[in-house]
Amino acid sequence: MLRPMPITTATMNLSNVSAQEEAYQYLLNAIRMGTLQPGSRIIAEDIATELDMSRMPIREALRRLSAEGLISLRTNRGAVVKKLSREEVCEIFEMRAVLEGLAASMAVKNATASDIKELELLLARLRAVQNDLPLWITAHREFHEKISALSRAPRILAQITSLHALIEPLMRVWIESSPESKNVNSVHERILEVMKSGDATEMEKLIKKHSRVTAEVILKSMF
Repeated sequence: MLRPMPITTATMNLSNVSAQEEAYQYLLNAIRMGTLQPGSRIIAEDIATELDMSRMPIREALRRLSAEGLISLRTNRGAVVKKLSREEVCEIFEMRAVLEGLAASMAVKNATASDIKELELLLARLRAVQNDLPLWITAHREFHEKISALSRAPRILAQITSLHALIEPLMRVWIESSPESKNVNSVHERILEVMKSGDATEMEKLIKKHSRVTAEVILKSMF
């Protein structure tokens, strides 16, 4: 039986979500955290047992994950966590570079002193957990998503959030296999400096470069 990482109150508030949403978040978390790795089969019956629910919400969650590009639904083979090709990885990171760059340039114009303080706290957390892979991955996402959220552009943010779900497993492979990945926090310090400076053009350039450089090193570790 597959046993994805349990969803806790730290990762998800289940108090007011539907069974379908609970199943979706459970599987999404397992894919993001690497518990369900590329190529892994997902058996609806097993997940239903894990979550103590019927198979219907699981199947609806799987269709949603398939639409987002995270899994493949194959006739007579069920659901399989998607393994990305080199071309797909390149495309995802280029999309991330463009969208996050745009969002970050908009964020610079909107950021308040309170927002800057929150980013400072997120950066401090990123440094503090750099030796704990699961926590670092989460902190990294939160730092970038905070910047994107300051764009106040919900459609752009929704696309970026979807891309992060595809990126996180790749980040995990890179960090586990590349000692130099530990130096990436210096880039985030520079990002915060530019945010404070108010230079929207420089921020867009920096975010795009960060995404593209990350793509290059991840591709080297994967292929």
